[in-house]
Amino acid sequence: MKLSEIKQILQSVENVEFQLENGRFVPEHFHVTEIGMVTKNFIDCGGTIRKEEKVNFQLWNANDYEHRLKPAKLLHIIQLSEEKLGIEDSEIEVEYQDKTIGKYDLEFNGNNFILKNKLTACLAEDACGIPAEKQKLNLRDLSGKQDICCTPNSGCC
Repeated sequence: MKLSEIKQILQSVENVEFQLENGRFVPEHFHVTEIGMVTKNFIDCGGTIRKEEKVNFQLWNANDYEHRLKPAKLLHIIQLSEEKLGIEDSEIEVEYQDKTIGKYDLEFNGNNFILKNKLTACLAEDACGIPAEKQKLNLRDLSGKQDICCTPNSGCC
């Protein structure tokens, strides 16, 4: 989800609720403690230099049961970060501490913001020597003459 998308959604929802993919919710008294632009400069295992930019939201379980972040407040924090930090319309990555600090992609299911698990991947598979995954086929699809194939009770076996 891009920053422009969350800004549009925040204008039409009554509450800001984040949910993990396993169905558990981030406690409703969470705080967004940071919004920033994170730039990652790196080289992949194939030698290609890459640059990745993300808008980072950090969620924190504050144990502050008297306050709840409302959509207008989060929208204000986003607009302030755009103004003061020059944050651009990039993909959002959310940091949230469950058992350890995790990084999540963000989606919206019509009711809640969903923290989508991220996976690592090789960006240079062709240079790494990782074999391509073999396509799985049914044996009967390999035979051009399927009517000759043995079937149960045909007496061929």
